[in-house]
Amino acid sequence: MDFVIKFSAMILAFLVAIIGHEIMHGLVAKYYGDETASREGRLSINPIKHIDPFGSIVFPIVLYLSQKLVGVENPIIFGWAKPVPVNIFTVVQNGGYLAAVAVSLAGVTYNFIMALIASSIIGFVYPPNNLIEAFLFMFLFYMVVVNVILAVFNLIPVPPLDGANAIKYLSLHFRWESIVRFYNKIEPYGMIILMIILFTPLSDYIFMPAKIIIAWLLS
Repeated sequence: MDFVIKFSAMILAFLVAIIGHEIMHGLVAKYYGDETASREGRLSINPIKHIDPFGSIVFPIVLYLSQKLVGVENPIIFGWAKPVPVNIFTVVQNGGYLAAVAVSLAGVTYNFIMALIASSIIGFVYPPNNLIEAFLFMFLFYMVVVNVILAVFNLIPVPPLDGANAIKYLSLHFRWESIVRFYNKIEPYGMIILMIILFTPLSDYIFMPAKIIIAWLLS
């Protein structure tokens, strides 16, 4: 029963984190006149519309099982949803490059807000006195952990992540042409760079801010 509560709470928190992240990109883009996500039904909270076969299923399962194999007592799942389509040209036309920055950071902002809300109310169900409170406690715990990890991951300044997009559009706004050229050059190699970061000891340094934030929010 303990495993069922933990795992189901983690899955629910994971879906709330990744789906909300993508919907927020679409909502902010819609604010600036881009109806692409709305037309394609991607502002729906229906998980089926957002599930990415690899990022939402395969990668989280492999990550979870690999942690179990090496003896991690409480594995954490991580992944991503299918990116919401955004016509960034419409956004820039209506709001300028700073609007594109806002669209880029909308998902990360959502994740940090969700983590903050969860951390502020988790104390009301601790210690849990029944199964419902136990589920709520684990859900709120994973809402903090998963949202912070997702936010910090997306702030890595490597394309195609949100952090890289925000820096690129900010550079276009201020006409920092050397930075724009740099990102244009490394964009084709973004996924390779990310794999190197994620599957080498570099990940320990990259995710150190996430560990610090999580510890602070749960203290």
